Amino acid sequence: MEYKVQPVLWQDASEQLKTLRKAVYVLEWRLPESTEFDKRDSKAVHVLLFSEDNTPVATGRLTRGGEIGRIAVLPSHRNLTVYKTLFAALLRLADMHNIDKIHLQSELGSVDYHREKGFQPVGPVFMEAGIAMQKMVCQRQNFSYPDVRHIH
Repeated sequence: MEYKVQPVLWQDASEQLKTLRKAVYVLEWRLPESTEFDKRDSKAVHVLLFSEDNTPVATGRLTRGGEIGRIAVLPSHRNLTVYKTLFAALLRLADMHNIDKIHLQSELGSVDYHREKGFQPVGPVFMEAGIAMQKMVCQRQNFSYPDVRHIH
């Protein structure tokens, strides 16, 4: 299947972005909606992936500080092609914005995996929506596509 990629701003596509993220994080993962949306949404660049019938099936965001996050992929589209397409689009945006360090937030169980991929922990462990998380960073040129098992 071929996917269409579209970089979007929150102001222009918030309804589509909210729908995808609510489906994954609020309904599927049962996380509080209040933790899913934050002030950084309006300042970040987002990516939407559309299926062949023009239905939004995935999204992710890149903040001005270089953090990739809020990856939400509908269950029926969780495959390597979607994840690679989504991350490639986010990395192109990082290149366009001259971002040289990629940041992410990792669940504690995935920290070792990300270390093997060149990420280093930054700061203390913190809680987000009841989940222990660790901020991590790596040089843009060292970023490799994540294993899908460590995202959903």
